[in-house]
Amino acid sequence: MPNTSPLVDKLQFAFSPNLSPLTMIVLQMTPIPALHMASPIPSLIKMTRAHCQRSSWSKKKKSSIASGYNKPIRAAAAGAEESSSGLLRTDQENENGEHDEDSRTPTQIKADLYEAVQGINRGIFGIPSTKKSEIESLVKLLESMNPTPEPAFTLEKVSGCWKLVYSTITILGSRRTKLGLRDFISLGDFFQTIDVSKGKAVNIVMFNVRALNFLNGQLKIESSFKTASKSRVDIEYVDSSITPEQLMNVFKKNYDILLSIFNPEGWLEITYVDDTLRIGRDDKGNIFILER
Repeated sequence: MPNTSPLVDKLQFAFSPNLSPLTMIVLQMTPIPALHMASPIPSLIKMTRAHCQRSSWSKKKKSSIASGYNKPIRAAAAGAEESSSGLLRTDQENENGEHDEDSRTPTQIKADLYEAVQGINRGIFGIPSTKKSEIESLVKLLESMNPTPEPAFTLEKVSGCWKLVYSTITILGSRRTKLGLRDFISLGDFFQTIDVSKGKAVNIVMFNVRALNFLNGQLKIESSFKTASKSRVDIEYVDSSITPEQLMNVFKKNYDILLSIFNPEGWLEITYVDDTLRIGRDDKGNIFILER
C-alpha cells in the first residue's frame, strides 16, 4: 500500500463520488494538520505587500491633502455654526461655498498694511519675496475697496503733503554702491507735496551724510501733472536740485543715476485714496503707498 500523507488521503476521499451528505459535512469539519498546509504563493505575497504599501502611501497622501484643505476650515471654525443637517457651515462663505478670508474692513486692512511695512525702510533696499507678496495682497484688497472711484476727477482728495511709507522702487547692487548708500550716506524721509490749483507736484528725498559731520540735505524734484482719465494723471519732469552744495558735490558724479531712480515722469494710476492713505501704480510697474 503506498505511503500517502493524511492530506492526500483526505483529498482523495473528498472527491469520491459515493460520499453521503453527512460524511461530507464531517469531512469539512475535520482540521488539516498545520504541517501539511500549503505555503502562500510567493507572487500573491508580493502583490499583497505592494497593495499595502500603496494603500499606506495613499492614506498618507490623502491625509496630507486633507490636512492642507482643512487649514482654512480650522481657521474659520470660530465662525462656524451647526446646520439642521448636523454638518458645520461657516458664517462667511462666498458664492462657491468657500470660506471668505478677506472679510476685513478697510480700517482693519490698513492697520495690517501699516504693520507689514514696519522696519523695512520703505522697501528701498529690497525685501524678502514673502514680505513683498504680503504687502501687495493687502494693497489689492484696499484697491478693490477704493472709496474714491474717480480720483483724477476729484483731485482735491490728493492735494497736500504726503509721506512715502512703501515703494517697489529699489536701489540695489552697483547703483547703491555708486551712490554711497551702503555706509557713507543714509536715506531719510520721502515727502510729496501736491498743489492741485497749479497742477504741480514736488518730491523731496532727505539724506544724511555721516562722513560730513552728519550733514543733512535733500533732493528736490519738481514736476507738473494733468488728468488723463478718471484715475490716471500724466506727469512731466520740470526741474531738480540738491541742497546744500556739499551734498551736490557728493552726488555730482552719479547724479543721472539718482534722477533715474526718483524721476516721476510718465503716468500714475491712483488706485486708492482716502483722507489718510493713498496708493498708486506707475507706468514702470511700481507701487507707491503714502500717508498723511
